[in-house]
Amino acid sequence: MSYALREALATFRRTPLLTVLSGSMIALSLFVIGLFGLVAYNIRTVLADIEERVEIVAYLRDDAGPQAVELVRAEIASFPEVAAVNFVSREQALEDARAELEEFRSLFADLESNPLPASFEIRLRPGMQDGSEVRAVAERLQAYDIVEDTRFGQEWVDKIFLLRRVAGVATAVLGGAFAIVAMLIIGTAVRMAIFARRDEIRIMQLVGATDAFVRRPFVIEGFVTGLLGGALALPATWGVYRALSGSVIDLHWLPPVWIAVGITAGALLGVIASARAVRRHVREL
Repeated sequence: MSYALREALATFRRTPLLTVLSGSMIALSLFVIGLFGLVAYNIRTVLADIEERVEIVAYLRDDAGPQAVELVRAEIASFPEVAAVNFVSREQALEDARAELEEFRSLFADLESNPLPASFEIRLRPGMQDGSEVRAVAERLQAYDIVEDTRFGQEWVDKIFLLRRVAGVATAVLGGAFAIVAMLIIGTAVRMAIFARRDEIRIMQLVGATDAFVRRPFVIEGFVTGLLGGALALPATWGVYRALSGSVIDLHWLPPVWIAVGITAGALLGVIASARAVRRHVREL
């Protein structure tokens, strides 16, 4: 292993330009992934906050009796998707409307009768607030005789989860494209290093060196190059985060697990690209 490490470091000294180019491409790939990951994480954080406020409102018929209301409330509370059920009486609904809609306060004051229905405000459990779960619960509520209508902002909920999927797909596609370019450049650098040492490699093979022994320095070179790319991408992403956070929009920094996965991905990218290139070209010597 010491020989392989020495040879890998010697390759960096012999071809510094290719090393910098390979590391820069991996850094650019991870930087793009990091930017989209930053966007995706913040969208995810915002959506998580919004999801906590997602609720279904079931409006009740005016002739719903107290016993029927309590029975249905208990049944809804037993749904596995439901975290809490709050009953809002007609009087409470009118009082809330007067407090929240100040511009219509005079209108509500002149009412001879209360036009607002009683309702159930239903909050779902974490992980149960996606569009399909919300829609399924709303349909079950609609089956009760005392429920006249249900509202949960279907289009709004669907758009939220569509935005999350789009952010995830964009991160994967663009990051993958840059990763492929980085692998091609690393493969080119490894191939040039092999050709530069082809006489040495032939002699090693003649004296009995295994293919694994020959390939090891190049794989280590790819690993170090990948780590270098990750080390360059992290401060670049941090710089963009600091430039935007607070001045343009408040952002959350990536969690440590995401950062560790990104740097590990850079190292694996270098190893895979180097291993593929060296396996093919060593056999051609």
